[in-house]
Amino acid sequence: MIKKLARLLPFFITLFVLFSMVSISLSQIFLAHAFIILVILVAKKQIKVSFPPFFWGMIIYCALSILASFFSVNPGVSLIDSKDLLLFLIIPIVYMGLRQTNEIKRANLALLASAYVSIFYSLFTYVFKAAPGERVQGFMGHYMTQAGVMLLFGALALSIFIFSRDKARFFWGLGFLLSVLILILTSTRSAWIGMIIATSVVLFFFKPKALIFVPIATALILFLSPKEVKNRALSIFSTRSYSNAQRLEYLNAGIKIIKEYPIFGTGPNTVEMEFQNPKYGLSEEAKQNVHLHNNILQIAAERGIPTLLVWFVFLVWLLISLIKLAPNKDPALFPLTVAAIAAFLAHFAAGFFEYNFADAEVAALFFYIMTIPFAQARNLEISNTPDLNNSP
Repeated sequence: MIKKLARLLPFFITLFVLFSMVSISLSQIFLAHAFIILVILVAKKQIKVSFPPFFWGMIIYCALSILASFFSVNPGVSLIDSKDLLLFLIIPIVYMGLRQTNEIKRANLALLASAYVSIFYSLFTYVFKAAPGERVQGFMGHYMTQAGVMLLFGALALSIFIFSRDKARFFWGLGFLLSVLILILTSTRSAWIGMIIATSVVLFFFKPKALIFVPIATALILFLSPKEVKNRALSIFSTRSYSNAQRLEYLNAGIKIIKEYPIFGTGPNTVEMEFQNPKYGLSEEAKQNVHLHNNILQIAAERGIPTLLVWFVFLVWLLISLIKLAPNKDPALFPLTVAAIAAFLAHFAAGFFEYNFADAEVAALFFYIMTIPFAQARNLEISNTPDLNNSP
């Protein structure tokens, strides 16, 4: 029975990844099954509790978030919202659950399949169902969420295509090109910036001189794009743009909220309640949103400055840990490490314009991509360690 459960653990993690870009409900159901199996295996002492060291930052972040919920302007809402913190368990689940190189490979192929289904569905709806000018949202329910998952997938796809020796690399390469197309159709500027950063990082690790292709490709895509896309791209630099003006409103309001609630914030999931107050100066249109469109502002405003500082520690710890893996050029590890670094920087950059850290679909994929290099490094270390009991 225990052996069957041990085999089911990576299977359910693979199913979680397979539906990650298609159905958040099914994806989380399979993730819950994986967690239950993992708890049983740990209780039966078949697996030792382990996770990458940077996860300690997330544990402290969760503890401070729960504390902030008790000091919230609406504790009931904040405590209910705290269930979303369970999403961070993806890190230890993936780390402990994928204990062999071929299991990680299967999970990544499942992600590739998930991305292709999402991409083709998006193209289908764009061609046959979407109204003129409608932004593509795929299965995600919102175009910014679709852009977020495509951005992360694109970083992984490009890295595997360039650095992997597997025959499937060409499917990853095509997946990267298609993800860029979907990003264009979402008209999400933050994700466009993120993709430029992700591509630059991967090419830098490949050949620094190859970076010259990034501005060339960007200019070519912009030149070939329809007028609507050109205008959308150029609006990045305009302070008169409607969405840019709103973000400036959120910046001012966010700073005021942080000054008023510096230690514990207003409480998780309560900022949108608080900024309805006219004293924060938001326009009626801006009040219709549910967050401040910026990770730093949102976390500080709803959880307090101490929690924000812990979040920064987590991110720095994670990035340094990934950089330390980069010298290992093993073809089973290096593509995943570069992909994680590229996805990290792209996701962080996009987070200046969108609260993507709490977007469940995006966050789930982010934590998966961040964890697999560490799981793979552990697996390779174990496989390369000589068995002293069988040594001559």
